[in-house]
Amino acid sequence: MENKMEWWKQTSIYQIYPWSFQDSNGDGIGDLKGILRRLDEIQDLGVETIWFSPFYKSPGEDFGYDISDYTSIDPRFGTMEDCDRLIKEIHKRKMRVVLDMVMNHTSDKHPWFLDSKSSTNSPKRDFYIWRKGTKKTPNNWISMVGKSGWNYDPNTQEYYYSNFLSFQPDLNYRNPKVKQAMFGVLDFWLKKGVDGFRLDIFNSIYKDENFRDNPFSLRFFPTPDNHDEAFFQKKQFNLNLPESFSFAKEVRKHISKYKQKPFLIGEVSGSDKVLKSFLGEKADGLNLVFQFELIHFKYKAKFFKNLLEKNESIFPNPYTPTYVLGNHDQRRYIDRLGGDIRKAKLLVCFQFMARGVPIVYYGEEIGLKEGRISNFSGKDPIAKMNRFVPLFLSNLLGIYINRDNCRLPMLWDDSNNGGFTDGNPWLPVGTIVKENTVKSQKNDPNSLWNHYQTLFHLRKKYDVIREGSLETIPTDHEDVLCFKRTNQKHTIIVYLNFGDKEESLFQKEKGKPMYAFGGAAVDGEIFRLPAHSGLIFEILEKKSSKK
Repeated sequence: MENKMEWWKQTSIYQIYPWSFQDSNGDGIGDLKGILRRLDEIQDLGVETIWFSPFYKSPGEDFGYDISDYTSIDPRFGTMEDCDRLIKEIHKRKMRVVLDMVMNHTSDKHPWFLDSKSSTNSPKRDFYIWRKGTKKTPNNWISMVGKSGWNYDPNTQEYYYSNFLSFQPDLNYRNPKVKQAMFGVLDFWLKKGVDGFRLDIFNSIYKDENFRDNPFSLRFFPTPDNHDEAFFQKKQFNLNLPESFSFAKEVRKHISKYKQKPFLIGEVSGSDKVLKSFLGEKADGLNLVFQFELIHFKYKAKFFKNLLEKNESIFPNPYTPTYVLGNHDQRRYIDRLGGDIRKAKLLVCFQFMARGVPIVYYGEEIGLKEGRISNFSGKDPIAKMNRFVPLFLSNLLGIYINRDNCRLPMLWDDSNNGGFTDGNPWLPVGTIVKENTVKSQKNDPNSLWNHYQTLFHLRKKYDVIREGSLETIPTDHEDVLCFKRTNQKHTIIVYLNFGDKEESLFQKEKGKPMYAFGGAAVDGEIFRLPAHSGLIFEILEKKSSKK
């Protein structure tokens, strides 16, 4: 029977950060031709959907997230012809394309903003959020980076608002012309055949139209379970407004007319109630949202069991959870595991076998390590703002203020600069260990790369992994996580041992191992799970006898 579930509910996503993936011309910066060169390897890995961080025209102050032209390719990365070819070649390989779309703000070098700031009478003045002020900012709103979001313009003697960095002025979506212009941008790319958009800080789109002050909070640092309170205020009036929830439905409706059935995945933050509001009461808002709890994992079976049960309770069908271990803004997960590949394999098996969409950040498949670039010497604008904060202190406090360290160049082989570039890399490659490169790991059946490849391909092969229901199974072993995936045709059971000692479990149902790693093995009815090992077991259906 044909599978009727929407393709985006079943896919796996691989994020490419173009600056660091593959350089083709020796300037030290990754580019589109470099990505084209690696498409066969991405396909071989088993990737179904590729998400690209921005490669639009940009001053590059925030490395592409400050856009000066949404419908042009930045010369650093190539040409529109290169982009058209990239989209075509990805589709030719039966993969899909997702582009990063920064709808919240532009660069302050964007023609819209240059026009907007030229005069209070500019036709583009209301494309952005301007307010009068004298010695005092218009209100107390703090941006996501911990400073006042208001920026004074001496030319027009007013303040413009930016909810991220000062050179990224926020667009004013209360102006219908802004909405129309940005829908035009979406249309431009959808007509080129892209299959969806990742929406950057989408929860910041709308701000309170009365510009009320945010309430006071005792919290200074945001925490994984509370992003809406930070820097001594509750961001009640500049994040997660009801209008943003409604806008998610508008965007979904607008793109739904395209034949490729594109989808939206939003970068949002807040409680589960807030996340669900962006998805819509009838699952008619954003198709998916990033759920970041897995990024802040505790390496305990109970943590992962609780996460599964919570997602199954709060985000049941037709909602689809997402499982993310890292991205271009987060410390690499392998660093938090002390480089332990056994533990990495366990985490990734959880990520791929859970009901939902796994999202992989480039380099995770080889255990690409976190950099050690000091905040003082960082290129990241957030690191520059905090240049005198020692790296060890920011790590100790659990705040990530130098994103350079998770954006190091990809290590393809053990040649100069890891095969990333023939020139001087934009970020240091660091020490190259042959065993940590793609070329070496592809030839090692026990490598992390081959583990990822197996899991990518298992998802593609078995409907039950992509669409089946999920149920956790109690065990007498506190370090073992066990859960079942079921559909009409198959049942599989996943066993993951998070402990430091071997565990033995009984399994009476007849079946066969689908995949085992870390030394896990089946001995009759006994499953042997060494420390930090895992086993995926397929239950064999009983054949009914003919009368």
